Amino acid sequence: MSLAGKTIIMSGGSRGIGEAIAVRAARDGANVALLAKTTEPHPKLPGTIYTAAKAIEAAGGRALPLVGDVRDDGFVADAVAQTVQAFGGIDVVVNNASAIDLSRTEDLSMKKYDLMNDINTRGSFLLSKSCIEHLKKSDNAHILTLSPPISLDPKWFSTHTGYTIAKFGMSLVTLGLSEELRADGIAANSLWPRTAIDTAAVRNVVGAGLVEHSRTPAIMADAAYAILIRPSRELTGQFLIDDDVLEEAGVTDFSVYLNGGAEDQLALDFWVEPKGPYNPELTLH
Repeated sequence: MSLAGKTIIMSGGSRGIGEAIAVRAARDGANVALLAKTTEPHPKLPGTIYTAAKAIEAAGGRALPLVGDVRDDGFVADAVAQTVQAFGGIDVVVNNASAIDLSRTEDLSMKKYDLMNDINTRGSFLLSKSCIEHLKKSDNAHILTLSPPISLDPKWFSTHTGYTIAKFGMSLVTLGLSEELRADGIAANSLWPRTAIDTAAVRNVVGAGLVEHSRTPAIMADAAYAILIRPSRELTGQFLIDDDVLEEAGVTDFSVYLNGGAEDQLALDFWVEPKGPYNPELTLH
């Protein structure tokens, strides 16, 4: 299987994991429509929708940068229409856009709470919903949402309840759509990293000290690729972890994804259980 000629529509994607997934797909010759707001570089957030589009094209794909807000119903509808007009259809939806605030409940403003839920949960629901009619026409349709397995372990609710609700909301989109769309052959899965990933969010929100305890975005890109080339009727409704996906695909050397540190010093990400080398003292929570 390959993504050659397939069309992906992705929320976010101007940098980090989203851009890495888009560029990996572009190496097959995929078409990628990016829905993002970033048109000018930020001192702490390098990369824009236009630099990501150039990277996609340099890798061998075709890019369609669409500037707007995934919370805007009209923009999303227009972006889907432009994508279909440009590339002839839609095969893959990647719900990548996400807002993060790790504040405790008493410190979290309702404005930030609404922002996270509007971008994370509502945005994923809206983009997926808007593409269903086109996905039904694809011979291998996938919805891939970057969200965690849902865990009811109380330890994940001891600090950032607002953020947890917003991310679990994305995962509920996966769970619901996988059943709603199963008969149509449209897969809906979630993908989440085992460890911290070196992204702007990790550097600027979670903690810059975690950079060497993180893996590179390439591990998520390779895992996403392995999912998206699978037959959609064979894999749906799953909450997948990056290194599990790659192990199943035959990967044995994960040192290529290290970000300057050592494998036994990797920080475990939110909402996942330990497996292999990681540093329990650096578990994100």
